[in-house]
Amino acid sequence: MAIPLVFDPEARYVTSYLLKPATLGSTRLSLGIHALVTNLVILIWSGVASDQSGTYFSYFTHLSYIGVTAWFWASGVQTFAFARNRKNEDDARYPLQSWPKPLQILHELLFSTIATFPFVVTIVYWALLASSDSFSSPYLAWSNISQHILNSVFVLFELVFTDLPTLPWIYLPATIVLLGLYLGVAYITSSTQGFYAYTFLDPKKQGALLAGYIIGIAVGQAILFIIVHYAILLRIRLVGSKHRAPQHNHDEEKTVP
Repeated sequence: MAIPLVFDPEARYVTSYLLKPATLGSTRLSLGIHALVTNLVILIWSGVASDQSGTYFSYFTHLSYIGVTAWFWASGVQTFAFARNRKNEDDARYPLQSWPKPLQILHELLFSTIATFPFVVTIVYWALLASSDSFSSPYLAWSNISQHILNSVFVLFELVFTDLPTLPWIYLPATIVLLGLYLGVAYITSSTQGFYAYTFLDPKKQGALLAGYIIGIAVGQAILFIIVHYAILLRIRLVGSKHRAPQHNHDEEKTVP
């Protein structure tokens, strides 16, 4: 049995069955630029228009969108590096494959979060938080479309049109722990700044419903993780024949009985 010693030996994190690596890299960086500009505009606007820039990082929506931004920049740069090496070498690689293992794990964890958290944001917002004010001004309409609709559209692009691998099961509990850590952020914000980022987290207003909301979001995250995992697996089976794994040298594999 051959055990690959290189991270992502099939280069699934930087390839697409539909797009050339350079095109995929350009698309990812374009989405990354859009997401970065969106983050900056909302941060600046919240400071200039309402003097609330200090609360920006208290919202899970913003933290999730920062994760989406980070993913498209990180994956875009890696994809461009792979495209460049592919032109010059038969054995194409990308930098992350030779980076320390902790950075590779963080890349996988980042993917696991952006593959699920944007859907959580979209579902919770439109199910619990949206109101008639969501589109009451051009700015609110743009910001809500960008952060509560396009966030999931961008992720769907990644899940459907690239060769990304399935989500490792080990990251299912990790993503739930991250959601739990956000609860800490929300209640620290309440204690230090006197408001709840999301009203459904206010125990005085919600009472016993609060536990239901928290458990429901955790269960919803687990269900979304499972759905995304098997959706990716289905895509791999449907279009797997179009994926061409790069050839690696024999010294990258270890043969064991």
